[in-house]
Amino acid sequence: MTLRINDVAPDFTAETTQGVIRFHEWIGDNWAVFFSHPKDFTPVCTTELGAVAGLESQFAQRGAKVIGLSVDPVSSHGQWASDIKDVGGFEVNYPLIGDPELKIAKLYDMLPGDAGETSDDRTPAQNAPVRTVFVIGPDKRIKLTLAYPMTTGRNFDEILRVLDSIQLTAKHKVSTPANWKQGEDVIISGAVSNEEADKIFPGYKTVKPYLRTTAQPQ
Repeated sequence: MTLRINDVAPDFTAETTQGVIRFHEWIGDNWAVFFSHPKDFTPVCTTELGAVAGLESQFAQRGAKVIGLSVDPVSSHGQWASDIKDVGGFEVNYPLIGDPELKIAKLYDMLPGDAGETSDDRTPAQNAPVRTVFVIGPDKRIKLTLAYPMTTGRNFDEILRVLDSIQLTAKHKVSTPANWKQGEDVIISGAVSNEEADKIFPGYKTVKPYLRTTAQPQ
């Protein structure tokens, strides 16, 4: 099953480092950042999990919960956590999903259906596609998907930036331009007429007839 933006994120029940969860129930009325890993004790992933641990409070400020997945058992995740703290300097306080039967990796189209039914004896290279990020809204729909190669560590500041944009544009009739950051000017939606824009965004700037900018609404 190919997952696209605005699809409902598949629900599942899984064991995590914080007990058994049902994914949609765990999300609740929050946003969720779900990111996956091809195997425990891999170097790039170790740095990533530590980076997220250091940013968890920033995600929380945005009403977002974070959850990781690795295609190894939860018992292995627990051992890995001490390495992550040693390298990154932060405790991993968010849950890590165990996926030793590859069920969730397949459900989210990270691995093909014929990838087998166990993580045993699989190398990180065999699980290379399990390097995805999904941002999921309170409506349980996918808002963002990203896939990274194993050799490139993910930029979680970028994921925070995108989360800011998604939340802003869900609330206001605007879009965000290339390289936008919190507090910078935004683009007025094409669905807003000039007459409406005069009322909603007084003082807006017309760059091109199809490109109008305004200060970021609060």
